[in-house]
Amino acid sequence: MRGRKSALAIVPTPADRAEIERWQRSTKGPAGLARRGRILLLLERGLTLKDTAERCGMSARHVRKWAERFRRHGLAGLRDKPRPGRKPAFSPRGGVAPGQDGLRATR
Repeated sequence: MRGRKSALAIVPTPADRAEIERWQRSTKGPAGLARRGRILLLLERGLTLKDTAERCGMSARHVRKWAERFRRHGLAGLRDKPRPGRKPAFSPRGGVAPGQDGLRATR
């Protein structure tokens, strides 16, 4: 293997490993979680950050970020954080968004 060995030792618990493997098999879960789980599994096998980044289609910087988040927060650290911005005016399912009465003034 080329590249330096990483100081980030990833050692998931058996329960965490089972959950990550479930993400890998899932066809309906978020793709981001599956990718982040794959990063952890590759790092656990001993691949370098650079090799892991190449296999996952990311930069080594992002691989390091997700590995460090996992070490600090466990599996909860791999989930997306809430994004800033305006609340949606319409719900994604086509109904009325929370806090809206469903009526709009027309001109």
